[in-house]
Amino acid sequence: MDKNDLLPIGELARRTGLAVSAIRFYEDRGLVQAFRTMGNQRRFLRSDIRRLSFILIAQKLGLNLTEIEEQLSRLPQGRTPTLADWQAISRSMRAQIDARIQLLTRTRAKLDECIGCGCLSLQRCQLYNRDDKISAAGAGPRFVLG
Repeated sequence: MDKNDLLPIGELARRTGLAVSAIRFYEDRGLVQAFRTMGNQRRFLRSDIRRLSFILIAQKLGLNLTEIEEQLSRLPQGRTPTLADWQAISRSMRAQIDARIQLLTRTRAKLDECIGCGCLSLQRCQLYNRDDKISAAGAGPRFVLG
């Protein structure tokens, strides 16, 4: 491994926009792996920029850390992921992302319907949930979650 392929934690933080403490957190979770110098300083692979960027993007998409860990476990440690590696992750995430899009679309539509009447109270609403019949279907936001 070429020493030019290794970045100090501060440089990795600068390149990703993450705080050093966040990188340490992800290291503790096993999402990135540091190499130690003779002086016990952390050095990270340049390819960890992509791993950490993926974490940021996945979080914006609504994936939780366990889901992100599962996806990153598919990537190789110690080398830059290839296009095929990333495409495999993309294919495996597609269903999760599509499900989230559907949920967000339903939520947006139902919020428009609810707020559109102006009463802002499903307990008093005689148009949307007359006589609170929806409570028989179970707890929670039944119109949105299905």
